[in-house]
Amino acid sequence: MADYRIDHAAHLIDLHDAQVLDVLGPTIQFLTGTTDDAAPCIMRGTIPPGATAPLHSHPDPETYIAISGPLEGFSTAGRWVRIAPGETFHVPPGAKHAFRNAGAEPCVAVVITTARLGRFFQEIGRPLNAGPPSADVVARCLETALRYGHWNGSPEQNAAIGIKPPAAA
Repeated sequence: MADYRIDHAAHLIDLHDAQVLDVLGPTIQFLTGTTDDAAPCIMRGTIPPGATAPLHSHPDPETYIAISGPLEGFSTAGRWVRIAPGETFHVPPGAKHAFRNAGAEPCVAVVITTARLGRFFQEIGRPLNAGPPSADVVARCLETALRYGHWNGSPEQNAAIGIKPPAAA
């Protein structure tokens, strides 16, 4: 009989035990791990009302499947698109993109990406209820993004598409 280790066995993921991090406003809940580069990293992303993920790009693909709430994505075509629950928004490697929630309720999506991008979120993420990010936290996030090969839009580039990046406390 085969030896099935728990990390290689089919199993239900206990959401109460899944790591949740604040990523400068939006939160990421890890549904799978980030250690196996051959496996996808699957997360639940939540963007609170009024929050954004500013304009950026990275070498890793991301796919968002909207679950609930008023999620909007900025597409490479240079416009905002509404991502309704059940719809999928794909971000190829290197594509500039952003997200926002202009509604009154949180928007939630399943995020499928690489273990490498998951590790990036683990590096920049903070515990829930950590409060607004300080200037040092924002600077560390931007330095980490550069180390991972990410590009981040300037305040002017973000303003041009109608969003304001998170302010430092």
